[in-house]
This record gives sequence, structure tokens and C-alpha cells, in this order.
Amino acid sequence: MSDERVASRYAKSLLELSQEQGSLEKVYADMLSFTKTLNGSRDLSLVLRNPIIKHDKKLAIINSVFGGSMTELTMAFFRIITQKNREAILESVATEFVKQYNLISGIQKATVTTAVPLTPELRATFQQMVVERTGMKVELQEVVNPAVIGGYVLRIGDQQIDNTVRTNVQKLKNNFKENPYITKL
Repeated sequence: MSDERVASRYAKSLLELSQEQGSLEKVYADMLSFTKTLNGSRDLSLVLRNPIIKHDKKLAIINSVFGGSMTELTMAFFRIITQKNREAILESVATEFVKQYNLISGIQKATVTTAVPLTPELRATFQQMVVERTGMKVELQEVVNPAVIGGYVLRIGDQQIDNTVRTNVQKLKNNFKENPYITKL
């Protein structure tokens, strides 16, 4: 079975268990913290995926890094995963948990790329665009890329709205190539 499917099943189990125990929001915060820590520490991520390091050593590392800040349910989940020798997929489980949480909570993630930082008015406009398209609450991530020059690129799930100057100029060039006013001989 692929790691994605295994991670999805573990995440679903943790999600359902945290819902039953009424600690869904706390476990969600734990998973966000876990993914943020792993994204910030390449060494920790590599340690968890390393098959040479013993499982009890990995659990000790997890306990020392996250033990005081996470819920007992999350720590118990980490212990179970470690006992089953599946530490390598912990990062995927956490990411999948966040995806499933967003799905049941009606939260849509979107990314907007612009040349300059967004003003509050523009941020509200982009959030409204996403709400109109999806009907869900929006979690907007902003990316500043000077190569965009002007306009924006908005990604909503697997959709992309590219309204950059570069794209519009390219469309204009293509229109001139297909000029209907010049007769072809």
C-alpha cells in the first residue's frame, strides 16, 4: 500500500478519534505545529525518515521536541505510529490530517501571487473571489514574486486564474497572429 493511502487512513483515524473526544481543534493545532516544525527543521524530518535510527530513539526525540506542547491524544498517536515502525510517514499523516480537517470544516486554501504585498482591500477582494467560486471559508496564502511584474496569479485547489501582464501580452500576441483582417493567399 502506498504511503499516501496509509497516511490518509491514519489521519482519518486520528480525525475521527479527536472528534469523539472533543479535542479536534487542539489536535489540529498540534498537527499544524508539527508540520511547521518539520518544514523548519530538515534534520528532524530526515531523522524521522532514517531507517537506521532505532524507533525508541525517534520516539524520545519526538517526546523531547513536542512532549510539553502537544495534547496527550497527539502524543499517544505518535507513540502508536512509532511502535508500528511508521515514523517515516508522520509528516504525510500530519499534512493529510490538515487537508481532511479543512475539508470537514469547509475551509478552502488559496494562494495569490503578486509583485507587491497585498493591501487589506485587495486581500478582501481576493478572499471574496474565492468565496464566490467555492462557497467556503478562505485561508489565503500570499506570495510576493517580483517576476510577476503586474497582475496576479490565484490558485484555488487545482484551478489557476492567471491575470498577469505577461499572460495578457501573450494572449494579445496570439490574437495578432490570427489576424482575421488580413486575407491569406
